[in-house]
Amino acid sequence: MNNSRIALIAIGAAVFMLGLAFASKPLYDTFCRVTGFGGTTQIADRAPDRISDREISVRFDANVANAPLRFRATQNSLPVQVGAHSLAFYEVTNTSVSDVSVIASYNVTPHKAGRFFSKLECFCFEERIIKAGETKKLPVIFFIDPAIEDERNAADVKTITLSYTFFQTDDFKGAAKTASLD
Repeated sequence: MNNSRIALIAIGAAVFMLGLAFASKPLYDTFCRVTGFGGTTQIADRAPDRISDREISVRFDANVANAPLRFRATQNSLPVQVGAHSLAFYEVTNTSVSDVSVIASYNVTPHKAGRFFSKLECFCFEERIIKAGETKKLPVIFFIDPAIEDERNAADVKTITLSYTFFQTDDFKGAAKTASLD
């Protein structure tokens, strides 16, 4: 093998690895949305037609990371009939003397339930401005997909925890589009 061929193969491999590095995040995000891996929930535009007799308790968790907020779920848990849409509320208060820009991310546990937990409306992944001293109620409309009934691996799921964490977006400049809380 001559030197120019080896150099061409090395450059090709480097370009391939660079392309793979740029493509890995969108590919991983797609993988998580499709499979529910890591507790990633689904986003739906309507609830299913089928409602089952099975009931699963949904617990609500609220966390704040690096933001001057008080954040809580207005209910600890709800009994949810599989296939029926449900409504829950979280409440966020800006405890500082200035407006803050924040973003919420979420997760579902157990992770195997993530692909069956679908949200119709949520306050996540959009940058939000909360005025100093302001308190807002944030709705989450969701359902548990009846397909969970057909999954043997999920037969033992009796409780699902929906957890949200608010982050101040100064740490994530340009990471999200801005939305109003009104």
